[in-house]
Amino acid sequence: MNNGVESSSSRTAGSQTLARGLSILRQVTTSHDGLNATEVAQHAKVHRTVAYRILNTLCDAELLHRGEDNRYRGAAGLLSLAAAGHQHLRNAAVAHLRSTADALGVTVALLVREGNSAVSLAVVSPRAGTYHVAFTEGSQHPVTRGAAGLALLAAEPASVQDSEQVRLVRERGYAQTFGEVEPNMYGLAIPLPAAGSRPTACLNVITLHEQAAINCVEPLKSAAASLLNELDT
Repeated sequence: MNNGVESSSSRTAGSQTLARGLSILRQVTTSHDGLNATEVAQHAKVHRTVAYRILNTLCDAELLHRGEDNRYRGAAGLLSLAAAGHQHLRNAAVAHLRSTADALGVTVALLVREGNSAVSLAVVSPRAGTYHVAFTEGSQHPVTRGAAGLALLAAEPASVQDSEQVRLVRERGYAQTFGEVEPNMYGLAIPLPAAGSRPTACLNVITLHEQAAINCVEPLKSAAASLLNELDT
C-alpha cells in the first residue's frame, strides 16, 4: 500500500524519457550535418530501437526531419520555438532594423547563436530602392563563418581560446568579411552581448558592395547601441 504517494521511480520515469529526447534533439541539431540513427544511439548510449522511437517522435512533432540520406536534421518546428523563446528581443529589435534598413538601403538582420549555428531571428529589407540582398528568417550557418558568426563569438566573454579575428572584432566593435557565407557578398555585423535571459546576438548586413558595408559601420553601431539601451531599461 503506498498511501496515495507514488514511488520515486514512477514519478521520474516520464521525465527521464523527456530528458533523453531533449538530449537527442540537442545532439542532432548541433551536429555539423545531422546524425543517423546508429550515431544517435551511440551518442545517447541507448539501443538503436530506442533511438528510432525517440527520433520518430521528434519527427512527428516536426522538430526533426529524416533526409533521403537517412540522416536526421532540425525541422521547421524548431523555428517557432526559437522565435517564441527570443520574442522580447525580436520585438524590440524590429523597429531598429526597419529604420536602419530604410536609412541605409540595405537588408538588416538580427541573428542569435543557437548551439554552433548563427540563426536569423528577424530580417528587414528597405522599403525603397531598386534592389537589395535578402534572406529568410530562420536561415542559419555555422557560427565559425561570416561576419555574423565572428560577431556572435566576439559578443561572448573573452577567452584564451579566442582567435585573433575574434579578438580584433571585440576590440573594434564590428566584424567584416567577404564571401564566407555567400560568394561575392560582403558581410558586416555588430556584436550584442548576452545579458540575463537575453542570448548572444548581433546586427548583420550583407551587401554586394564593399563601400556599402563600410558605410554601414557607424549607423549599425548606433542602432545596436540604441537597441541595447532599450533592452536594458
